[in-house]
Amino acid sequence: MRVLVQKFGGTSVKDKTMREHAVHHIEDALREGFKVVVVVSAMGRFPDPYSTDSLLSLIDGNDTALSNKEKDLLMSCGETISATVFSHELLKRNINAVGITGGEAGIITTDTFTNAQIKTVESNHLFQLLTDHQVVVVAGFQGRTEKYEVTTIGRGGSDTSATALGAALDAEYVDIFTDVNGIMTADPRVVTNAKRLDAISYTEICNLAYQGAKVIHPRAVEIAMQANVPIRVRSTMLRDKGTLITNLSDSEYPGSVQDRLVTGIAYVNHITQIKIKELKEPQQIHVKVFKAMAEAGISVDFINISPNGVIYTIFERDEILAKKVLESLGLQPEFNKDCAKVSLVGAGMSGVPGVTSKIVQTLTNKDIPILQSADSHRTIWVLIQSKHLESALNALHVAFDLEN
Repeated sequence: MRVLVQKFGGTSVKDKTMREHAVHHIEDALREGFKVVVVVSAMGRFPDPYSTDSLLSLIDGNDTALSNKEKDLLMSCGETISATVFSHELLKRNINAVGITGGEAGIITTDTFTNAQIKTVESNHLFQLLTDHQVVVVAGFQGRTEKYEVTTIGRGGSDTSATALGAALDAEYVDIFTDVNGIMTADPRVVTNAKRLDAISYTEICNLAYQGAKVIHPRAVEIAMQANVPIRVRSTMLRDKGTLITNLSDSEYPGSVQDRLVTGIAYVNHITQIKIKELKEPQQIHVKVFKAMAEAGISVDFINISPNGVIYTIFERDEILAKKVLESLGLQPEFNKDCAKVSLVGAGMSGVPGVTSKIVQTLTNKDIPILQSADSHRTIWVLIQSKHLESALNALHVAFDLEN
């Protein structure tokens, strides 16, 4: 049995017109001889009536007195409605389809309600349904505990549902359909000459996703990478094959991708940099600061430690709390607001000298100060002021020849 998993996000199933485009992709797959598992998100986005955020607004969002278990009962409804409606559309076209919940599909999770982790996928029932039907439509973003309690698996959960099912079914591909035609070298809303990538490695897209690119959830990629199931990120509106995510090494990439040092650029905005100097007890400052941040539930990033101080970043939303916590320790933090973290990702840069030099020279030529920097084998990060973000992204995109 040849199996293809196709995931359609909220914008791809939001109305009848978009669902018709989605159905065309399913018909193409059936003509190619596949049995198709379709994973759907809730229809549309807020204020669309059946989107997850719209459902949450019925209970005042996070201000509700409901338990997380009860919240999951509500939040899972959007995908369940979507699966039923989509199955109806397929049956009207004489496609033999059936709609089921994530739990019925065999997605077994932990009992961490609203943010459950997938433990396993029991695929026997799903294989039986595929024997009897051309298409099985599965409600994404949800599963069940071993006690048959409904769970949801966090933001980006439908991507994760799709790749978990693809791994369990040994699918030839997992197709992630969205409103963009693949993975771009940079955010096209900011970089005018951003180009679609034909192919990218699992590791590279994970790094891009963790650093701010929002095309696919990194948890989903990690599951596919472990099972070596190729992912294609495609546009619902087009018949194009989009971007292939796979284990191919750089030298096996098609076209011009193979010679690139940098594959793509991502960014995270709304960041605040904190600098703390301590001359009296320099060895204790690091322990005190990061313990206090952890106890306050504040996520820290971009850490640089020196013998008499520390520099790190937090999200802008945590700034007031961080200030209160640090001053309670008798510290005098310096806050640098309105920052952005820019990340350059590429397997080709590993072990190659001169990449950091090129980044520094490019930003210096644009009079853009670098506030912090760090690097790993495949990623280089720089922190800059948000007011320079657009200029920096476009300059770096040109400098590393990503528009060609």
